[in-house]
Amino acid sequence: MRVITGKAGGRKLETLSGNDVRPTTDMVKEAVFSIIQFELEGRVFLDLFAGSGQMGIEALSRGAKKAILVDSSKSSLAVINRNLETTGLSENAEVKSSDSISYLKGCDEKFDIAFLDPPYRKGLLEKALDILPIFMNRTGKIICEHPRDEELPNQIGEFVIKKQYRYGKIMLTAYIHESML
Repeated sequence: MRVITGKAGGRKLETLSGNDVRPTTDMVKEAVFSIIQFELEGRVFLDLFAGSGQMGIEALSRGAKKAILVDSSKSSLAVINRNLETTGLSENAEVKSSDSISYLKGCDEKFDIAFLDPPYRKGLLEKALDILPIFMNRTGKIICEHPRDEELPNQIGEFVIKKQYRYGKIMLTAYIHESML
C-alpha cells in the first residue's frame, strides 16, 4: 500500500494484518480521488473508519487543508500515527480514538468530504449515515465504500445519491446535498 500522488506520493504505508482488516484497494482509492479531485484542495476530509489512515493521508497529500481520522482500534491508531510520521503529514491531521457513532455524537466539526468504509455487514454504515449529514457542509460530498449487494438509502438527511460506481464486488456510493443537483 502506498500514497498514490501529491506531496507524499510514492511513500509506502503500513497496514494491519489479519482477517478483520480490509484496506481499500489502489483501484478503488484511485476511483474515490477521481470523484473528488476538483473538490479536495483546502477542504476538511473525514476518514470515519480510518484503519491504516490511507484515505485521510491521500487526501492530505493531494491538498486537503485538514484530515480527521477516526478509529476505535488501538492497533489501527498506532499504524495511523506511524503512517502520518512516515509521510510527514501529521501537522494537518487529527487522529481521534473513538468509535464512529460516539465521535459523530460529540462532533463539533463541519466536513467538506467524508469517506466511510466500515466493516461490512455490521450495520455501522447505516448508523453513521443517520447522523453524518448534519455535520456536512452544503457543498460537501459523502462517499461510502460497501459491498455491491448492499443497498444504501437514496436519501440521508438533505443528501441524495448522485452516482454509484462498481468495482468488482465493491460499490462506491456518492451523496451530495439536494440543493447541488
